[in-house]
Amino acid sequence: MAKIISIIAAVSENLGIGLGNRLLWNIPDDLKRFKKLTMGKCVIMGKRTWESLPVKPLPGRKNIVLTDNPGECFECGITAYSVEEALKLCGDCDEVFIIGGGSVYRQFMPLANRLYITRIHSVSEADTFFPEIQEKEWKAVSSEYHEGTAGISPSYTYCIYERM
Repeated sequence: MAKIISIIAAVSENLGIGLGNRLLWNIPDDLKRFKKLTMGKCVIMGKRTWESLPVKPLPGRKNIVLTDNPGECFECGITAYSVEEALKLCGDCDEVFIIGGGSVYRQFMPLANRLYITRIHSVSEADTFFPEIQEKEWKAVSSEYHEGTAGISPSYTYCIYERM
């Protein structure tokens, strides 16, 4: 059976995902969903995403850090120097999650089979962006709206897309 390559991200209306190497929002239910979906799986991330993690490695997951800097290693994480190597290091994991950041999302988008997108219903200042989802390549298979909490978190929709 082929490996499922899934991308997971919280994305604003202007495709923002981060500012100053931090997530744009703190939405506890979204973080719980992220943990539930990725637990026991292999997660691939870039160096800056790795550096932003409050706990390294993410517990209960195989953590692979993708870098293009030869010889760079990450304590408690497995280092990969190419997309192909990162996927190979995932071994027999049935579903691999690409968890950021912007550059890593762009590299894996052509290979991904599934997108788990939390669409944040706000425009946010950002310096890191998610690649545009091409409607002709993806089909929305699930959508679940959640009302935000005034002054705490914006409204958002969980969306799952499958490649057509």
